[in-house]
This record gives sequence, C-alpha cells and structure tokens, in this order.
Amino acid sequence: MLQRFIPLTFDKQQVFTQTSEWAKRNWIKMFGLVLIAYVLVHKDLNLQLNLNGTTPNAYQASALPLGEPSMPTAMNTSYSYAEEEKTKPTETTPKRKKKKTPSSSKKNKDDNISNTYSNMTYSFGKNESGKSKTSKRKKQEAYVNRFVDVAQKEMRKYGIPASITLAQGLIETNAGDSRLAKQNNNHFGMKCFSKKCGKGHCANFTDDSHKDFFRKYKSSWESYRAHSQLLMGKRYRHLKKLGSENYKDWARGLKKAGYATDKRYAEKLINIIDELKLYQFDNE
Repeated sequence: MLQRFIPLTFDKQQVFTQTSEWAKRNWIKMFGLVLIAYVLVHKDLNLQLNLNGTTPNAYQASALPLGEPSMPTAMNTSYSYAEEEKTKPTETTPKRKKKKTPSSSKKNKDDNISNTYSNMTYSFGKNESGKSKTSKRKKQEAYVNRFVDVAQKEMRKYGIPASITLAQGLIETNAGDSRLAKQNNNHFGMKCFSKKCGKGHCANFTDDSHKDFFRKYKSSWESYRAHSQLLMGKRYRHLKKLGSENYKDWARGLKKAGYATDKRYAEKLINIIDELKLYQFDNE
C-alpha cells in the first residue's frame, strides 16, 4: 500500500519567534555559557603565549628581591634534556702539565764545549760580589802556581812572555776547569785539522764538524810546548821582536793576527795579567 507524503512547511518567522521567546526565558543561562567560553578561550591563549616565551612569568618576576635585575624566565619548550646533555660541557680531569726537565744537551752545554768563562773576573762591564770574586781568584791563583814554571821555561826557550802564556791558559781552560783541559790536557784550545787521525789523537766536543775536533795531549807540558811552537809559526813569529817584557803589545798582536775571534780578547789578556800581576813572571 502506497503511503502519501505530506510536505512539511517551514515557517521562518515562527522559528525566529520561538527562538526569541526561548532566549528571553533563558538569557541568564546563555550569558553564563558565553562567559565560560570566553574564560576558557582566554586561558588557553595565555597558556600558549607563556609556553612560546612571548610573555614573562608574573609570579617569578615578582618573587625577585628588590634592587636586583630581573632574570629572564621564559621557557623554551623546544629544549629537551637530550639536547642539554649534548650542549653540557664535558667535565674532564685537567691534564697535569709535565715539568720540563732540561734536555741533556742543554744541561751539559758547558760540558760539551771546549771552554767556558765562569771562573774569569774581568773588571770591565761586570759587577760581581766580593765573595764570588774571591772564590774565582783562588782558582786562578791555583792554576798560575801550577803552571808558572812551565810558562817561564817556554819563555826562556822561545821568547814568549810567561804572563801571556799563563793568561791565555787561564782564559782557554776557565782556570783549569774545562773538560778540554781535564780530559785532553789541552790548555790552549788547539784544534786538529788532520783528516787521518790515529786513535787518541783528538776528540770532538761539539759534534758539529771536523773543525770541532780538538787535540789530545799525553800531558799538560806537551800542550804548553805545542802552544809555543804555534806562536813561533809564520802567523805569529813576528811578535817575538816585541821582547818578553812587552805583554800589552803581545796581547794586541795576538788579537790582530787572528788568534781568537773575540773582539775583546786583547783587553781580557791584559786585564787578567794586571789583576793577578802576572807580568812579574816576565822578569828573571
């Protein structure tokens, strides 16, 4: 059996009227609902703003003591503990710095070269305590007393002032303390230029080149004789004309002839001769 549909009519005016009447009766409820909705929306918005760091935290700001600068309190919600661990500086035990010990080459610097001048007491350009000077002077005098007879014998044979020989020996051996004097009996820095040296003929003290090989002598006397023979060679023999009592001209002549590269070599020889009165051994 077919049912017949009866179209329903929709009266807009009637709906509006009924809605208005309902609103008049329930306006208090509606106001409450709107107020609740407003509070909820505002609270949610404020929470979002705080989480994104756009507004300060009023509680924390007000909790700061008066007179102190306010500190930023916004939270960065994108910051995680994992990232904190990554960015946190790693605590490591500080490495102890190793104490630098002087290298053997530096430690034995004075021992490796043929001579030093720590026992010399040149008066020019040097301020030294009386105690230090006295100690050095004793070493110098001990050296002179040991070799004065040899120096005078060489003077009588070759005409070289004993004062010059002793002064050169003092400077070249550091008053007898140099390794070259103690181990090689070499008192005048005599070098070896031979390319065919026998065993025990010479020794290298600086390991730089063959020019740093120094002669070895069986005794100190041999070293003194080699020194006399050197000064009687072509390069220095003209100094013999100066006589054995003119030590100052001998000192200047040795420097001029190139015995040493030290620019003050002549001054040092004269100075030490005067200080120790070595010139007294030139007169017999």
